Amino acid sequence: MSRFSIPCRLVDWSIAEPMRVLLSVVGTRGDVQPVMALAVEVRALGHDVRLCVPPNFVDWARALGFAATSVGVEMRAPKAGAPAPPPLPDLIADQFDSIAPAAKGCDIILGANAHQYAARSIAERHGIPYVNALYAPTALPGDENTRAWNARALDRVNANRARLDLTPIDDVLRYVVTDRPWLATDPTLDPSPSSPGMTIVQTGAWILPDTSAISSELEAFLDAGEPPVYFGFGSMPVAAAMSRTLIDAARAAGRRSIVSQGWAELGLVDEAPDCIAVGDVNQQALFPRVAAVVHHGGAGTTVTAARAGASQVVVPMFSDQPYWASRVRALGIGTSIPVADLTADLLTSALNDVTASAIRRQAGAVASQIVLDGAAAAARRLVSEDR
Repeated sequence: MSRFSIPCRLVDWSIAEPMRVLLSVVGTRGDVQPVMALAVEVRALGHDVRLCVPPNFVDWARALGFAATSVGVEMRAPKAGAPAPPPLPDLIADQFDSIAPAAKGCDIILGANAHQYAARSIAERHGIPYVNALYAPTALPGDENTRAWNARALDRVNANRARLDLTPIDDVLRYVVTDRPWLATDPTLDPSPSSPGMTIVQTGAWILPDTSAISSELEAFLDAGEPPVYFGFGSMPVAAAMSRTLIDAARAAGRRSIVSQGWAELGLVDEAPDCIAVGDVNQQALFPRVAAVVHHGGAGTTVTAARAGASQVVVPMFSDQPYWASRVRALGIGTSIPVADLTADLLTSALNDVTASAIRRQAGAVASQIVLDGAAAAARRLVSEDR
């Protein structure tokens, strides 16, 4: 049984012809979960949804009742002592090979994130509309991004386009993103930027409701004292020694700790009762009950903490994480420390700052402005003519 709920709402059965919609995504859970939210909303409108997702998310998609095709590779934490993985396949050719049969009979394709090297070409080959959705404005075309995408993918994309009898392109990122990209972000957290030659459609963040219960052990911990600090870095490869820094900082600030194990398998440093380690947890239910959220700055964690009214300390590492850290600071709902600079002393100071009344009040004020129906708005737009 999936821990995520499927919203129950009245379906408009008056639609003349249900559409067949293909949603394609590659990456980690932070990439896939918003697409699941969109899929649920599109289906609630009476349309057929198919998914192309990484292999480790196929079972999740099917548990939610969707037809799902595997694309790409599993992105999971490497296990200590595990044998070396086999050589990676050509992931661009894999997208062309996996998405093409899944798209057969579809009326539209949406590709989520900027690593959709095949989806638009396949839509072009089938003569159907294509939409690209991004989770942060940092992925929009610009000189540096354009050079990186072309160096990484241009020759291989064109080789695969030739297999479809399509003409070559000269700018991978601009082709993938299109001139009318969607930005699946919250307008308060991420004011939509201007980008020359583009019309950006901001839908709001795509949030999948989580109805799973918090474990009895965690409930007892929460009830046993003042609100703790949540530490979690998701799929980031932080060192195991990070646990000592986190817990020492919380103790110095007079706070208890919840340590999310994540891919790094962070744990506790002793058996003191002021700390608990957790695996997957319902952040939507937990974050309103903590004193602060310390995290890596992924788009999903940032919006979940913001909608909960939780103060944040962002420890950005790469990709769009420094951007989200800058937005948390600009909104006055927290602060940030680059991972290379993180020490227990700096983190203690940050925790004292973000748990002060002024930042907590501001976090509460921003929470009331977060758009909660971004996935529903995106679903309605996707099946309309005005995309």
